[in-house]
Amino acid sequence: MINNKIDFIVTIEVDGANPNGDPLAGNMPRLDSFGYGQISDVAIKRKIRNRMQDLGAEIFVKSAERSDDGFNSLESRFSSTIGKSEKDPEKIYEKSCKTWVDVRSFGHVVTYNNNSVGIRGPVSISIAQSLEPIDIVTMQITKSVNGKESKTGRSSDTIGSKHYINQAIYVFYGSINSYFSEKTGFDEKDADLIKEAIRTLFVNDASTARPEGSMLVKDIFWFNHSSKIGDVSSGKIKDLLEYEIPENISYKDRKYEDYKIGLNEEKLEEVKKAGVRLEHIEGM
Repeated sequence: MINNKIDFIVTIEVDGANPNGDPLAGNMPRLDSFGYGQISDVAIKRKIRNRMQDLGAEIFVKSAERSDDGFNSLESRFSSTIGKSEKDPEKIYEKSCKTWVDVRSFGHVVTYNNNSVGIRGPVSISIAQSLEPIDIVTMQITKSVNGKESKTGRSSDTIGSKHYINQAIYVFYGSINSYFSEKTGFDEKDADLIKEAIRTLFVNDASTARPEGSMLVKDIFWFNHSSKIGDVSSGKIKDLLEYEIPENISYKDRKYEDYKIGLNEEKLEEVKKAGVRLEHIEGM
């Protein structure tokens, strides 16, 4: 377990990429009702899990293309590891947390072996949101060959669309609850793994939607409280972040430095006086 609450703030720079496509909107970058870009918390945790796996940790929720143990479902992985005959909820809870770092980090609802065991993890991640409304670019694309047989030349599936953002800055927040860590066995080593996974979040994550180098973690502000309950609220930690919108620079030409992202010095001093220790980490 960990003996103190942890809060963190993470900034992400997007340069010519689709950070998180919305399948209900033709895979366009996710937007809220005010036009601000979003990356779902589920997508962020997926990338953290992938990095945990890359770093040699054993995780439970593996994506299909990253399954390295021969199992194609969570149920088969659970049954093989925990056992098909295990019915005791306490043993299922304990074994699951001990075996898989993502379970003891994020929690899980185990619904296998005719059972239902809720595991509440200590690590919480918010939805990432852009600092300002985003400008989405749509490009029409065509395949060089038909996907299906056609008697008229080109088939209908050769034409499509690709959506991306020229430039944007996203921010997400997170915290680690020391009380929940006592129950799952999440410890300092796991906290360091989470930190390193976030620092290298987009390593080994390139795709056509996110070309290599188009998504970067820029800054991680990691706050270690001096107590389990926390020296100040997570809301006050969020209020520390400040930035400027570079309105005199076009979207395409904006750089991360133009936003002058940092922490409010006056508020930060108050937080430090309360007992919070800040660690500033640059992304990879």
